[in-house]
Amino acid sequence: MMLQNDLLLRAARGENVERVPIWLMRQAGRILAEYRAVREKAGSFIKLATTPELAAEVTIQPVDILGVDAAIIFSDILVIPEAMGLPYEMAEQRGPVFPQTVRTAQDLTRLKVADAESDLAYVLDAIKIVKKELNGRVPLIGFAGAPFTIFCYMTEGRGSKTFSVAKKLLYTDPAFSHALLQKITDSTIDYLKAQIRAGADLVQIFDSWAGILSPDQYRTFSLPYIKQICDALAATAGVPVTVFAKGAFFARQEIGQLNCSVVGLDWNMDAAESRQLIPNKTLQGNLDPCVLYADYGQIKAEVKKMLQTFGTQRYIANLGHGVYPDTDPEKVKYFIETVKEYTL
Repeated sequence: MMLQNDLLLRAARGENVERVPIWLMRQAGRILAEYRAVREKAGSFIKLATTPELAAEVTIQPVDILGVDAAIIFSDILVIPEAMGLPYEMAEQRGPVFPQTVRTAQDLTRLKVADAESDLAYVLDAIKIVKKELNGRVPLIGFAGAPFTIFCYMTEGRGSKTFSVAKKLLYTDPAFSHALLQKITDSTIDYLKAQIRAGADLVQIFDSWAGILSPDQYRTFSLPYIKQICDALAATAGVPVTVFAKGAFFARQEIGQLNCSVVGLDWNMDAAESRQLIPNKTLQGNLDPCVLYADYGQIKAEVKKMLQTFGTQRYIANLGHGVYPDTDPEKVKYFIETVKEYTL
């Protein structure tokens, strides 16, 4: 099906665009009253994410309400450990919790490589519903967590500021760490390929905890696995891939050399410097989500400054991380409109 608005895909491929495309990480979520209503109907976050019709409904909401140039499938990065045999719960105010963790070679034997078609059919069904209902209005983004980020949750068992349990394993049992990372990688490749078959137009890999590693550890325990995913998708899919490694400012050059089309930047990564380090890729980002707490005049000034630095080509506007849940949706809309109106 021909897309009516293919700005995001053209920008991702490095083709000329009439204006800068924009979408937001966590655009389908608590900032929208309409989302909160569906979430209440579902009864829990996990129920919402695993019910294709409801997940599809909240995926499309930001396209209708905010006017973004892409939808991103409503799901969670932790569906992969669940599909591998490690279920999680979502605790209010505390985030994800894994009743069991994986910390030894013996624990590893309990896990399988996930089969997306059977274990994650609910995500694929949601993608198919969204594609049908969007009817070509905008592209649909699929996603998965990067293997190291997933490893953090599976070994630590919950969110953490330091992920010291996960990092300890990298030092004390590197053989186990690599074995688990490989199993996660194999599961993720299968999952992203299945998302693309189901209709995802672009996929993003989120390395949310990249910034807790030293450059040396990042090169050992994260980059090689992201590279495997990018190479596997490039070989079969022909769909643009975005890599977003939060906090990995030290690895921008190496990320830029991966087999991906787009590199996502957080707000600590200088735009001009990033262009120098990554000259031949599309960049995405990187407004500080806290800018959206400012008044309209300041939002406009910050957005203009960002757009002037990045330029209008080979660029996708976004925040440097997900939009915060207590952000005024009117400010979010204003951010989106400011980007859409911008011309050099």
